[in-house]
Amino acid sequence: MSKTLFDKVWDSHVVRKIQDGPDVFFIDRHFIHEVTSPVAFLGLKGRGAKVLFPERTFATADHNTPTINQHLPVEDPLSANQLKALEQNSNEYGISHWGLGNPKNGIVHVVGPENGITLPGFTIVCGDSHTSTHGAFGAIAFGIGTSEVEMVLSSQCIMQPKPKKMRININGQLGKGVTPKDVALFIIAKLTTSGATGYFVEYAGDVFENMTMEGRMTVCNLSIEMGARGGMIAPDETTFNYLKGRLYAPKGEAWDKALAYWKTLKTDADATFDKEFTYSASEIEPMITYGTNPGMGIGISKSIPTAQEVEGGAATYEKSLGYMGFHENEPMIGKKIDYVFLGSCTNGRIEDFRAFASVVKGRKKADNVTAWLVPGSHVVEAQIKEEGILDILTEAGFVLRQPGCSACLAMNDDKVPAGKYAVSTSNRNFEGRQGPGSRTLLASPYMAAAAAVTGVLTDPRELM
Repeated sequence: MSKTLFDKVWDSHVVRKIQDGPDVFFIDRHFIHEVTSPVAFLGLKGRGAKVLFPERTFATADHNTPTINQHLPVEDPLSANQLKALEQNSNEYGISHWGLGNPKNGIVHVVGPENGITLPGFTIVCGDSHTSTHGAFGAIAFGIGTSEVEMVLSSQCIMQPKPKKMRININGQLGKGVTPKDVALFIIAKLTTSGATGYFVEYAGDVFENMTMEGRMTVCNLSIEMGARGGMIAPDETTFNYLKGRLYAPKGEAWDKALAYWKTLKTDADATFDKEFTYSASEIEPMITYGTNPGMGIGISKSIPTAQEVEGGAATYEKSLGYMGFHENEPMIGKKIDYVFLGSCTNGRIEDFRAFASVVKGRKKADNVTAWLVPGSHVVEAQIKEEGILDILTEAGFVLRQPGCSACLAMNDDKVPAGKYAVSTSNRNFEGRQGPGSRTLLASPYMAAAAAVTGVLTDPRELM
């Protein structure tokens, strides 16, 4: 029977099928961080349960970490307590822990792939919705709730109904200044934030095959923003070359055996999907969001749509534009901005800093802009320095911060003030996501860089 990539990975991990119910599903890798794990560990202790396979769980501190002076005690008491709890729980249960100061520390969805913990054909979960990032390697990866974190810790399994299958095809060659972030925002704008609810998405076609692993991770990261359970891309030579030699990747004969299996992980020619969409790369230009969900996005050359042109009620649309201080039919180009954030599990990798630096090189940061440039890990931070990118950023008037989730979400010190506009390379632009009353415009590193040096929304193609 012909199978999709998703079917092949899912079916090979089903421990038991429950009639008219969910599957009991084995988990290969479990990532935890300081926000969703403390209550799960309390549940374990209350039941006197152990962690079944501590070697399959990996802990890193990211959401609550400061991005300056990480050598000093964390000032916020809630953040400090959560970080301490993660360290204590990891030590008690024999779980690998990469806390502040550890050279492997960073955002969970950045350090997992760069250390080879994420592998093709694996099932991966974390108490974090953007676990979908790891699907870039041909893995089934999705976020879980706190009670499910406890379930995985104690049994290495989870109970899940099998999602429906969707394939999104994009063929052709992307135009100048169009990045994987723009591709993802384009898809979400087309499908809306609920368009893939109940589905697991496979991305296929020239555009995804030609992407680097960093680009594929950006696309899969944003799958959750259109309601999908997760997203995945079939592994290929790009995947294998990225993984070879990484810390937790197989070595020697084990590598050869794994590689032979990984090469079977692709959708059979006559396999079917429950839903399928096809777009052309030529349709996509640099994107910017104008509203309060990731689906409210347009090409930078376009004007804000009218209520009649978008899904949902007019009152809801009016409320969203009111929050943003925008109006129908207004152009986005030229709008003044206050903050720029480069980072997060969406765009905090070395490729994103290379893109940002390519635009700001030889230019200066605009006086009206506060910029937070935050690498996704210490490995990325080291690459930025080794490649001379830090020199370019410093010359242009930017300061590099230390790794962490930073301004992606208002759970640490990096909060955008109320009423201020932030061009952000992160993944969500909900009301208050980057701080109470903050106004977020999601964009690519190119777009963020163009805004950072001009002080207004600018088509990055003009500066490239």
